[in-house]
Amino acid sequence: MLANVATDMQQAMSRQIDLKQAVIDFMAGFTIETTPGASAKTADYREHLRPGTTVAVTFLPGSDFADTIATAKRLKDEGFEPAPHFAARSIPSRPDFEDYLRRLQGEVGVDQVVALAGAVDNPLGPFESSMQLLETGLFEKHGIKTIGVAGHPEGNPDIPERELSAALAWKNAYAENSEATLYIATQFCFEAEPIIAWDRAMRAAGNHLPIHIGVPGLATIKTLLMHAKNCGIGNSMRFITRQARNVTKLMTVSAPDKLVLDLARYHATDPSCGISHVHMYPLGGMRRSAAWSYAVADGAFSIDRKENGFKVEREIA
Repeated sequence: MLANVATDMQQAMSRQIDLKQAVIDFMAGFTIETTPGASAKTADYREHLRPGTTVAVTFLPGSDFADTIATAKRLKDEGFEPAPHFAARSIPSRPDFEDYLRRLQGEVGVDQVVALAGAVDNPLGPFESSMQLLETGLFEKHGIKTIGVAGHPEGNPDIPERELSAALAWKNAYAENSEATLYIATQFCFEAEPIIAWDRAMRAAGNHLPIHIGVPGLATIKTLLMHAKNCGIGNSMRFITRQARNVTKLMTVSAPDKLVLDLARYHATDPSCGISHVHMYPLGGMRRSAAWSYAVADGAFSIDRKENGFKVEREIA
């Protein structure tokens, strides 16, 4: 068995002409996200996204869930699959939680959500974690079939590693007994090596949930630096800081081609790879990030083996 796996990996790595196809396969069915604030500035999502695309709707601290519902309804009406975020620490009570779900299903009708702790230091109600939301059983009660839960390739400065490991085990156990399908959604990262190491460590610890890895969309280095700082993602912060040392490059638009290429190679050559999907964070705007992502998924790019990346062959305005 091990010999067969090794042979498969060697063959995949030796097929140079398959590297482009590996990238195409890896980007196929990518998801993306938006916010109610971005929705207010977007004339029509159909100008940027193709029908059926899954779009996560973030819930920011201090937001009104009515805005999340309105954004999800708009996306559904325009032909997309909304995946609203539920931020545990921003939910005032269990009755409010169920009311959110009832209104969401009554006004929109969704199959999937993302359950997160949320970036609030002091919870507004009884929920401190996504696990507490899950164990209520309310997602399944209200017809949710797919639930994203958080994963942290670079760790979490607010949560000790042992607690992250315990949460991972809990979520895997929950998934085995739930009617819903669970997956892990991650924050965006800039380098493949720590992501691959994290995935392998997760696998060794018993993770069986598929991973939707966060990838930063097209944005200036200055914008990426700001987002990395705000999200507190250490390794990515150091990586992007190195890129920003030359002040003249701060306004250069960066594309995640090397990251995607490295992860696609890993996905194609390691049969045990737990990464199943790409989730795009449109940090530089929906238009450019979506256009780049579709170009890659369509194969409109050429591999640059010397630079270990690729160049999109469509004009990205």
